[in-house]
Amino acid sequence: MEDTGSSYLTPFYILFFIHPMAFAFSDDSVTLYKPTESIFLACGSFGSSGTLDYRTWIGDINSEYSPSVPENEASRTFTAPQQPAPYSAVRLSQSQFTYGFNLTAGQKFIRLYFYSTSYSGFNSSKAFFSVKAGSFTLLSNFSASLTADALGNDLFFKEYCISVEEGQRFLNITFMASPDYRDSYAFINGIEIVSMPTNLYYTAANNSGFVFVGQENQYEIINSTPLETLYRINVGGNQISPQEDTGMLRTWSTDGDYLTDARPSALAVNISVVLQFGNIPNYSAPAVVYKSGRSMGNDRIKNEEYSLTWEFQVDSRFTYFLRLHFCEFQQEVTKPGDRVFQIYVANLTAEAEADIINWGGANGVPIYRDYAVIIGAKGNEKKQNLSVALHPAPRRRTKYSDSILNGIEIFKVGNNRNLAGPNPEPQISEIRNNEPDISSQSRKSKNIMATTISIVGGLMSGFVAISLSIFFWRRFSTSKMKSRKSRGSSLTLDLCTHFSLSEIKAATNNFDTGLIIGVGGFGNVYKGFINGGATPVAIKRLIPGSQQGALEFQTEIEMLSQLIHIHLVTLIGYCNDDGEMILVYDFMARGTLRDHLYDSNNPPLPWSQRLGICIGAARGLQYLHTGAKQVIIHRDVKTTNILLDEKWVAKVSDFGLSKFGPNSMSKTHVSTIVKGSVGYLDPEYYRLQQLTEKSDVYSFGVVLLEALCARQPIIRTMDRNQVSLAVWAEQCYRNGTIDEIVDPLLKGKITNESLNKFAEVAISCLNDDGAQRPSMSDVVRGLEFAFQLQESAEESEKFGREAGLSNNKCSESVSLCRDVFSEIIDPSEVMRSGNITCFLTPRHRTAFI
Repeated sequence: MEDTGSSYLTPFYILFFIHPMAFAFSDDSVTLYKPTESIFLACGSFGSSGTLDYRTWIGDINSEYSPSVPENEASRTFTAPQQPAPYSAVRLSQSQFTYGFNLTAGQKFIRLYFYSTSYSGFNSSKAFFSVKAGSFTLLSNFSASLTADALGNDLFFKEYCISVEEGQRFLNITFMASPDYRDSYAFINGIEIVSMPTNLYYTAANNSGFVFVGQENQYEIINSTPLETLYRINVGGNQISPQEDTGMLRTWSTDGDYLTDARPSALAVNISVVLQFGNIPNYSAPAVVYKSGRSMGNDRIKNEEYSLTWEFQVDSRFTYFLRLHFCEFQQEVTKPGDRVFQIYVANLTAEAEADIINWGGANGVPIYRDYAVIIGAKGNEKKQNLSVALHPAPRRRTKYSDSILNGIEIFKVGNNRNLAGPNPEPQISEIRNNEPDISSQSRKSKNIMATTISIVGGLMSGFVAISLSIFFWRRFSTSKMKSRKSRGSSLTLDLCTHFSLSEIKAATNNFDTGLIIGVGGFGNVYKGFINGGATPVAIKRLIPGSQQGALEFQTEIEMLSQLIHIHLVTLIGYCNDDGEMILVYDFMARGTLRDHLYDSNNPPLPWSQRLGICIGAARGLQYLHTGAKQVIIHRDVKTTNILLDEKWVAKVSDFGLSKFGPNSMSKTHVSTIVKGSVGYLDPEYYRLQQLTEKSDVYSFGVVLLEALCARQPIIRTMDRNQVSLAVWAEQCYRNGTIDEIVDPLLKGKITNESLNKFAEVAISCLNDDGAQRPSMSDVVRGLEFAFQLQESAEESEKFGREAGLSNNKCSESVSLCRDVFSEIIDPSEVMRSGNITCFLTPRHRTAFI
C-alpha cells in the first residue's frame, strides 16, 4: 500500500440548477418508470382538478370511487378552496366509511393526504380514527392534529407500501372513528395509489435477503408485510419533488434537519459524471441523488476523530428497513481501497469495511445497500432515535480517511400486518403561525394548559378586533366628513378616501357592464369617473359576502394606504357601504403588461420599452422589500398585475395576497398557506410553505421571461419540456440557446450583450434555492445595465456612421438620453444635479448619471 499520509480528495463545488417543475433528468441513462396504475382521488370533491405537479385529481362525489357507508349513516364533505388539491376538500364522518379500488396485482404505493383543521362543526382536536387497507392496519387511534403539530404543518401525507395479491385485486380502504374518544370522527382529503416496480423494496423470491443488523440471520421483506415510508433523504442535495422522481412520485427531502454530527463535512457534487447503471435499476432513485452527497471533508485527523451522523425519530417496538444509496463520483476514487469506511446503524456495526468501488465495480456506478434493524422497547419511551453513522476505516485499510453517503430511505416494517404507532406528544409551548382555517378559528390546543392559552389568546384577539373596529370606524367616519367637503372639486388629501355607494354608482353609471375593463375571480373592474367626470379611475368591485374577498379587501387597504411610490398603483379610496367591498385606484390607460405581450391586438413593444417597463416594475418590488417600514411580500407578481399608465410607466398592483415579511433578523421567513398563481409560484415556497421576499423574485423572473419570449408561463399543449416557460428557458440558457426562445418580433433587434445580461438576471431569479436568488436591488441594477447596453448599441449604430459628431448632435444625444431615462430612474439616484452625461467612443457609447 502506498503512503497515504498526505492523501486528500479534491472537493467538487459546482453551481447547478435543479428546477422542481422539470421532468427531464440530467443523465440520459435514467428513464422514467411508467406505473401500470395511477389513481389520484380528491375526497369530498366534484369533478377533476389539476395541480402544479401535473397530477389530475378526480373527485369522489358521484364517481366510481364514491365511498360506501353503513345503512342509515352518512359522511359529510367540506371545501377548503384556499388550499391546493387534494387538500381543497375533505370527506369526514363519525361513522365508518370505505373506498373500494379495483386494482391489478402487484406492489403499490398508497399515499393518504390530510389537512388538519377545524371544519364546520368538527373540531380538529376530535379527529381520532383508524385506517385499514385490506387486511393491513395503517393507523389506529390516529390524531391528525397532534401529528400536524409535531410536523409544524397542517398539510401532510403518509406513504405506505403494500402488495396486492392475485385473486384479491379489490382493495378496500376503510376509515373508522375511534370509539375510545368522545365525538371522534375520521377524515381524509386525498388518496393516491401508484404501482411500483416489482421487488423495488420487496425481496425477490430468489434473493436470500439482506443484512439484519445485530442478528446472525438475513432479513427479507415479503409480500404479506406492509411498509410505512418514514424518511426519504437526498443527502447533501436539494429537495426533490414528486415530479422530479423517476415516475413513482416520491418526495426526497434534504438531510440538514437530521444531521447531528457533521464536523466539518463537505457537500460533494459532480453533475458531469456519466452514471453507469447496471447493479441496480435506473429508476431506483433520481440521477441527482447519485451526483451529489455528503462526505467528511479533507482533514484526515479530524475525520478520524468523529463519525458523520444522522438521527431519525422512530417508534419503539418495530423493525426498520433502511436503504442507503451510494455512488463514487470524485475523480480520485477509482479502485478498491481508495475510500473504505465503517457504517453503523442504531449504534450497531452494519459494515466493517464499506467500499463503494468494490461493490459497484467502478467510479460513477450507483448502488444501494439494504439493512434491517430492531428498535426495541426502552422503558416507557414511545419514540427513539435511529442513527446512521459513517466513520473512516483504519489507515492501513484506506487511502483516503473519509466516507460518503448519497441517499437514505427508512421504512417501518409492519408487526403482524400492523403499522400503527403512538401519536406524538402534545406540543404545549409551541403555537404554529398559520392563516385562519375554514372555520375562522385558530388551531385548538389539546390539553388544559393549551386551552387556557387559547382562551387568553381569544380574549386578546377580541380586544384587538374591537380596537381595530373602533379605529376603522373613526377613520371611516372622518374620511366621510372630509370627502363631503372636498369631493366636489378634487380628491381628498387623505391617503385613503371613503366613497359612498351612491358616489360609486354615479361614477360607474350604476355598474354599467359596458364599463367593465377587467374580470377575475375577485369580481369586476370598471372604468369610472369622479370629480364631476373629470378624473378617470379604476373601480374594483369584489364579490360581496366572500370571506376570502374580505381578507383581500382589508389587506389591500392596509398595504396601499401606507405606500406611495411612482411604481406602485395608487389606491384613491374604498367603499364598504351595505356589505360592498369596492376599491378605487388611479386609472391605468395602457392596461396590463400582458396586454402588450401576447393574446391581444396591440402592436408589439420594442425591446427598449419592454426593458423600461421591467425596470419600473422591479423598482416597485424593490421598494416593497426595502423601502417600506417593514418588508412587504407581494405574493402574486405576474404580468397582469403590472399596469401601465398613459406614459408607459409600470406600476405594481393587486396587493390582496400581500403579507408583511419577518420583523426580526432572527426570523428569515413567514410560515403561511401557499397562495399565488400557477406558472409564477415559487417552488420552494410551495414545498416548504415558508414565504420570503425571494418568492417575489422568482415570480418576477417568470415575468422577465414573458417580456422576452411573449408567451404564457404555462402552455399545457406544448411539448413536455416546453410546458413551463421557466423550465424551458433554464434549459435553453444552460445549452447556450436562449436566443431561440426570444419573441420572433424582436429577432435582430436585441444586441447580444443586452440579451445575455437580461437572460442572466432572469435565470438567476429562478434559482431553486431562494437564498441564492438575487435581491430586487440586484435585479434592478442588472436590468439597468442591460438597458444601457441596448441603448448604447442603438445610439452607436445611429450616429457611428458619421466620422465625427458636432456639438449640436452631442447635445441632441444628451437630450435623448434624458428622455429615455426620465421615466425609469428614481430622482433620488440622480447625481450631478440631475444632469445625464453622455460619453462617446468609436466603439461604445454609454449613458449614465
